[in-house]
Amino acid sequence: MAVPIAVLDCDLLLYGRGHRTLDRFKLEDVTDEYLLSTYGFPRQFIYYLVDLLGASLSRPTQRSRAISPETQILAALGFYTSGSFQTRMGDAIGISQASMSRCVANVTEALVERASQFIHFPEDEAAVQSLKDDFYGLAGMPGVLGVVDCTHVAIKAPNAEDLSYVNRKGLHSLNCLMVCDARGVLLSAETHWPGSLPNCTVLQQAALMNQFETELHKDGWLLGDSSFFLRTWLMTPLHIPETPAEYRYNMAHSATHNVIERTFRTIRSRFRCLDGSKGTLQYSPEKSSHIILACCVLHNISLEHGLDVWSSPATGHMEQPEEYEQMESMDSEACRVRQELLLTHFS
Repeated sequence: MAVPIAVLDCDLLLYGRGHRTLDRFKLEDVTDEYLLSTYGFPRQFIYYLVDLLGASLSRPTQRSRAISPETQILAALGFYTSGSFQTRMGDAIGISQASMSRCVANVTEALVERASQFIHFPEDEAAVQSLKDDFYGLAGMPGVLGVVDCTHVAIKAPNAEDLSYVNRKGLHSLNCLMVCDARGVLLSAETHWPGSLPNCTVLQQAALMNQFETELHKDGWLLGDSSFFLRTWLMTPLHIPETPAEYRYNMAHSATHNVIERTFRTIRSRFRCLDGSKGTLQYSPEKSSHIILACCVLHNISLEHGLDVWSSPATGHMEQPEEYEQMESMDSEACRVRQELLLTHFS
């Protein structure tokens, strides 16, 4: 009977019975350097996440209630920032692979629930003007409310709808549509689109387009590259610039749009589970989408706390830019808006 009793006790320690809390790993027992190198974030940031997510991670209906919110957050951060297998990271904080999986799922869900709190466009007039001023300061492009682009994140081949997730490179991926401000803060993030969809199709079906079409942002626009159609609220570069004004416009557009490329590199550098160097995300498209969005939320929170890694050297696999066929716009009003912008600010 000794062996069965030991097994039962292990299960009790691992999962609890609604009143035990396991503190396998305590923040106060390790150095700041260890936390930063292992989990990617400093102590005070982790304490902030515990305060932010603690209530969600202590739900009495969750099987993993015995594992403290602090431990769950460390487990998830370790996975997000290292991209290592869950077993290895679980061993570091003393929990099983099954518990590690639940911790990542719980923290991911809690962060996704708060996505709209941390990822959104500014609403008050002063904040919108500040947004435009910041962009104008980069390269003299006026009226910019954000820069938009897509990036692919590799996932394992799903069981169903397999071909819809195969991208132009023949890999399974999610095509993620994002908008950021001049500092790299994400203003919109849609992470669930199948990798087979081209960027212009993703935007056409996205909530982002509906937001700009219906709210009629007449006093500004997004900047997008040549993989998107020109619209009254989305300025794209000229396919073949001919005049000095057109060259100046394209140069200002490129220098400003580069912000989102830097943002993508930052996110991949900080959250190595997304950069492809450790392999694909081993989850369903839906769960992979949630993990990407959770990392986006953490990206914004980290910038809010002054944790800017743009100056850090890029490491790991970086997605190579794709070449797209120039999307010609049939929107005469959009062409007029861009031409007016050229005449007013770049002539």
